[in-house]
Amino acid sequence: MKPQSVTARRIVAASCVLILSTTFTFAVAEEAPAPAAASPAAKQAIQVRQAIFTLIGNNFKPVGETLQGKTPYDANDIQKRTARVAFLAPLLTDAFPDISSSGDTKAKPEIWSNRAYFDRKLKDFQDHTVALAQVADKDKSGSDAFKTAAAAVGKDCKGCHEDYKAK
Repeated sequence: MKPQSVTARRIVAASCVLILSTTFTFAVAEEAPAPAAASPAAKQAIQVRQAIFTLIGNNFKPVGETLQGKTPYDANDIQKRTARVAFLAPLLTDAFPDISSSGDTKAKPEIWSNRAYFDRKLKDFQDHTVALAQVADKDKSGSDAFKTAAAAVGKDCKGCHEDYKAK
């Protein structure tokens, strides 16, 4: 009777090992592979870019609200905000290094795959922000020149968001 109990114990032990190893294999197979972690330099570049855009957006939003007639034209406030946007816009030239093309970003790959076109659009935006700041320095009334210059900057923003920012 002893040989049977040793055999039975071996069968039970082998079954346990088989069950445990199968469970472990399925558990490992079900885990999704972790995405490659972005390097610290990539994370920093993305954070800098996002910070620049946050500042531009926070300063241009009141200008857009004035353009849309939601808020009255305040020459001093408009002058201050357009000067800030014109100051911040050139910082974007260095805000899209190749290393920042992936990671925690909504920037589309088309920025890097069609870099010349993107750089042209970025330059247009920068030129338009300077023109808007110059109009705001001279114009204290919200004239047609202001509306045209502000609309050009707004159009640049919208165009880039449509072409280069993932939803």
